[in-house]
Amino acid sequence: MPDIKEQWKEFKGKNIVLYGLGTETEWALGELDNYFKIVGLLDGFQDVGELYGKPILSLSQVINQSIGLIIVVARPGSCRVIAKRIGDFCRKYKIALYDIRGKNLLIHKRTTYEFKHLYPNTKEVLLTKIMAAQVVSFDLFDTLVMRQVLLYTDIFEILDHYLQEDNIVIPDFINRRLASEKELAKYGAPTLSEIYEHLLEGLCDKPDIDGDTLAEMEWKIDYDTIIPRSSVCNIYQEIVKSGKLVFIVTDTYYRKKQIKKILEKCDIRDFADIYVSCEYNTGKTQELFCKFKSSVSAQTYLHIGDDLAADIEFPSKQGMDIFHIYSGIDLLDELGSFGMEAYINNLADRVKIGLFVSRIFNNPFQFERETGKVEIQKSVDTGYLLCAPLLCDFLLWFCRRIREEGIRNVFFPSRDGYLLQKLYEMIEKKESIYFLTSRTAAIRAGMEDVSDIAYIDSMKFFGTADENLFMRFGIDSDKGLTTDEKEIGLINYSDAILDHAKIQRRNYKRYIEQLEIQRGDIAFFDFAAKGTTQMYVQKLVNHHLKGFYFLQLEPEFMKDKSLDIEPFYSREETDNSVAFDDYYILETILTAPYPQVLEFDEFGNPVYAKETRNEQSIRCVNEIQEGILDYFKVFVSLVPKELWKENKKLDEEILRLFHQLKMTDENFKALMVEDPFFNRMTQMTDLI
Repeated sequence: MPDIKEQWKEFKGKNIVLYGLGTETEWALGELDNYFKIVGLLDGFQDVGELYGKPILSLSQVINQSIGLIIVVARPGSCRVIAKRIGDFCRKYKIALYDIRGKNLLIHKRTTYEFKHLYPNTKEVLLTKIMAAQVVSFDLFDTLVMRQVLLYTDIFEILDHYLQEDNIVIPDFINRRLASEKELAKYGAPTLSEIYEHLLEGLCDKPDIDGDTLAEMEWKIDYDTIIPRSSVCNIYQEIVKSGKLVFIVTDTYYRKKQIKKILEKCDIRDFADIYVSCEYNTGKTQELFCKFKSSVSAQTYLHIGDDLAADIEFPSKQGMDIFHIYSGIDLLDELGSFGMEAYINNLADRVKIGLFVSRIFNNPFQFERETGKVEIQKSVDTGYLLCAPLLCDFLLWFCRRIREEGIRNVFFPSRDGYLLQKLYEMIEKKESIYFLTSRTAAIRAGMEDVSDIAYIDSMKFFGTADENLFMRFGIDSDKGLTTDEKEIGLINYSDAILDHAKIQRRNYKRYIEQLEIQRGDIAFFDFAAKGTTQMYVQKLVNHHLKGFYFLQLEPEFMKDKSLDIEPFYSREETDNSVAFDDYYILETILTAPYPQVLEFDEFGNPVYAKETRNEQSIRCVNEIQEGILDYFKVFVSLVPKELWKENKKLDEEILRLFHQLKMTDENFKALMVEDPFFNRMTQMTDLI
């Protein structure tokens, strides 16, 4: 807790309300009641009654009480939810709103990408404290492990969805679940089964389910979200190896055997014992540390945890040394949420941010790096953190539109379709066709007359006319083109181009005849394109191509081409769009680990270009794609299909971090963005 006299001295003598009914509020009252005039308590789930000797007020009563300050006693994530809930109310009635740590919840923290003011809690300080302690205890949640959701209440929303799928409807489920936990916490530390039994007792129409079953369902959902905080777990293992006794002391409604399963999942072993609040019916802000110390005799104790009340204030009062570990949410909050908070609207968004936080802030000591700037050090993390959210949303849109259109044939053209096809088949469980093509292969087979050649020649080529002729059409000129011939361009070689196209059209069709294409339209993916490839492939197949693109470039240029294209980003959305600005980056990391198809031989076999990338670049792209696949697997496993929602604004705020965070992966920075059709090469460092 901050210095209460200094932090809120301007409110001394004014009426103050505490928001929250948990045991932390009881502790806060003990700390604050001697200094300030606390007239009551507020809560989102109860507005009548009395607790801890104070009346529980409604918001309308707050208006009549001339309240000067509301102090929210809750975790940072919950504080943000509460600020959204009552922030406008506080502004309207000129009531200050702070959290218990002293943060003004009515002021949006300035977005920054560098850590400040966190340096006392360094790893070196922690190791020094560990050396001095005979016994070490760890908090569990947000210290040794963390969830891949933004708020722990997200688990309730997921459970509520699955219950409704099973025709089990509990009105206002999430609020009732929270209210039951808070009510029982007044008298001790309940188990999850007890919380659900209390919830069911308060229902007039009881569903056909019992508290134990509900508890087991919530446990399974939560268990799947939990991952280790690897750097903290490594410190834990070093302490165990040193021979010191190490304990887990945690506030939780899970039984000890369930906590053991979490520890096993995260490979946290060799602890001396586990002190679980619900097993002792008392929490860390009550008597749990007293019970711990009474059964574990030592001269010096160290407790390590993230909560300023439960893990810092209370063990300190028990004579224990303490160390504050920053939770992922703490670190995100310190940086102003990277500007993303304003775009979080639903469960899918909160899982996105949960996945982001649990990856980028898994290490609570990263602020110790020399620059203090947030870094992304590995290619796999570049894919997981920055690229995956937007690509995931595009793929979800792509799948939804294909289902809505009832299309059975899906073409993922090489090479941009390499990764997207993997993502598609993960959720659709349907076969699709990885269609061998490229803009070059399509035009070599698609040239039918001089107008086609003129269309291609209108696209600027960065090189000589000889190079243009060879790279786009595979034709060697007998001699270097003269100045006059350069002005005429490729038209001068129309006979050779069209003769070669006849051969290529026959060869390409032999390849297509080998494909198992069903009746009906073909959904044709492209990432960022005008539609040239689709236009010429359309001439080779006897099915209508319906294009589903991430971006359509220069759509006005293709208006007279009779193409059926629907982009994920509309023309209007591309204006000032981060996705439009950075599509070169995304296109580069989507590509396949082999070169482009140039044309087909007489047997319908592909002829590939010479690979221009080195092994290091290909390996880097593969690692980025592994990160995207990993993200996608977790996202679709956590978020029920019916709750998948796209949010381009949030995705773009994440994508924008390419230009804000420090990218230290030299392999990524060494990538070249290649566009052989235009003979254009760009360094990745020029784009980020």
